[in-house]
Amino acid sequence: MTEPNMKLDAIDLRLIEALRQDARCSNVELGLKVGLSASACSRRIRSLEQTGIIRGYTTVINTAAAEARRPVFLQIKLASPTQDSLNRFEQAVRKCAEVRECFCVSGSADYLLRIEVSDFKDFERVHSEVLTKLPGVASIISSFTIRNVFSYQQ
Repeated sequence: MTEPNMKLDAIDLRLIEALRQDARCSNVELGLKVGLSASACSRRIRSLEQTGIIRGYTTVINTAAAEARRPVFLQIKLASPTQDSLNRFEQAVRKCAEVRECFCVSGSADYLLRIEVSDFKDFERVHSEVLTKLPGVASIISSFTIRNVFSYQQ
């Protein structure tokens, strides 16, 4: 897992930025971008993965083009935000395939979730079969996206 005191140098930061731009970039291409050999890039990337700085790789889908999936943001308030109830909620939400992201937040909600749905009927299903069954949920406030203005993920 992540080493809390691990210091990233300028090359690590350039590698991370290059991977953010194109995670499919070869080690040879990465080396040219950051000034390292392909084998040195491979070693550094493996180290960043092993320490948990790089947690994984994903494909970002243009949902409007690929399928009609809409992001929905949900503010979740727990009935009793004790450490035990937070832990139970977090363990349960990790198992929900519909939840794309979950953040513990400050403010009026305890968590901010992002899900994707195809339509209101799909949202109703996720709401009734998944979200309301998460442990300790007292309230759910949903915000449907109108359009994506921009995203840093390409």
